[in-house]
Amino acid sequence: MDKKSIRQNISSELQAMDRMTYEQFSYLIGNVLVETDDWKSSGTIGLTVSRFPEVDTWQLIRTGWEQGKRIVVPKCIPETKGMSFRRISAFTQLESSFFGLFEPIESQTEEISKDEIDLLIVPGLVYSRKGYRTGFGGGYYDRFLTDYHGKTVSLAFSRQLAEHVPVEEHDIPVEKIITEKGLIDCNNVN
Repeated sequence: MDKKSIRQNISSELQAMDRMTYEQFSYLIGNVLVETDDWKSSGTIGLTVSRFPEVDTWQLIRTGWEQGKRIVVPKCIPETKGMSFRRISAFTQLESSFFGLFEPIESQTEEISKDEIDLLIVPGLVYSRKGYRTGFGGGYYDRFLTDYHGKTVSLAFSRQLAEHVPVEEHDIPVEKIITEKGLIDCNNVN
């Protein structure tokens, strides 16, 4: 199957998830993440602001704030297909942008450089246990990850795991994936 059909299949499967399952699985995934050494030892954490049916990150942003962590969220730059991460300290510093994404309002947030981000939560639609992912088609994270040196984790529902994910030369796998069934260390998968 090509990336487009894989995206469509998983998208419709996720859209069909009922709210109770979505909330419960997001809660379980978030609990595992905040107990990892990667989370605990990170001062600055980069993540996207989720939209259903992505694993809920709103709860993780709140937890990060409560724990005194610096939370940074991406701002897409469509002209270059690049991203910058900006620190938010309140949800009111977000605005709805193109594609319906929630992004930081530039005048109310400061840009944080890539090398200051200790842990990056990398979004995607489909994952292999080796950490390769099929994203939403923009390639923003693939470009960002090329010279990123911090830790990477993806949050996914177990139904987003696939035996095979098409891998291209420029694809960079994440180090760990957390599902409602637990943590997968992608570096130790045969």
